[in-house]
Amino acid sequence: MTKLVIHNEDGTSYLADPARARPWRWLKRLLILVVVAPFALLLLYKLPFVHPVSTLMVKDLVLLKGYERQWVPLDDIAPVLVNSVMMSEDGQFCSHSGIDWNQMKLVLSAEGEPSRGASTIPMQTVKNLFLWNGRSYTRKALELPLAQAASLILSKHRIMEIYLNIVEWGDGIYGVEAAAQHYFKRPASKLNARQAAYLAVTLPNPILRDASKPSRGMVRIGRIIERRAQNSGAYVWCVQ
Repeated sequence: MTKLVIHNEDGTSYLADPARARPWRWLKRLLILVVVAPFALLLLYKLPFVHPVSTLMVKDLVLLKGYERQWVPLDDIAPVLVNSVMMSEDGQFCSHSGIDWNQMKLVLSAEGEPSRGASTIPMQTVKNLFLWNGRSYTRKALELPLAQAASLILSKHRIMEIYLNIVEWGDGIYGVEAAAQHYFKRPASKLNARQAAYLAVTLPNPILRDASKPSRGMVRIGRIIERRAQNSGAYVWCVQ
């Protein structure tokens, strides 16, 4: 068996212990894999016939809960739904490169605990694809480079398509097609302006909010989103 001798600058030497080095070697390889894998998957997700799943969907499968999801191309989703989600979640989606730095500065400059975040649709997409729920500075730090990478690798059209097909719209309900069927008994292509607005308002808290039974607060916000969606022409050009 070949032995590795390490020579020091002072003239001394010692035998290296391969068994001791092996765990660190595997740990290094694992860390490289964890870093590289999301970027490799983003390249794979450029292909239109690839239908990504979210970490929450994987969790439901592991827990044997199952989930509802039917992939639908963006062109088969009612434009009013796309516009409503964009106006509700990320009004500058077409103009930023993954991160809305102006909104980020407003949140960071706010005193005390921020009342709202600055998550863009690309940030939410990579969070759903690769990360976990819950507020965390660690997760947010990982979201930023991944969101920029997603915006560099994927088109705006593809990012929106993936987001609307993996986002959670209720317990075990993922994607707009499953949500449209569950809440309104119709396909995503047939959603009207009011239904689209209620689905958009549901997204910040899909477990507690029911698009088919909106609270007074949801109705009020839904009307605002509906008006914004109707006047969103200058903001939604990148997905038309």
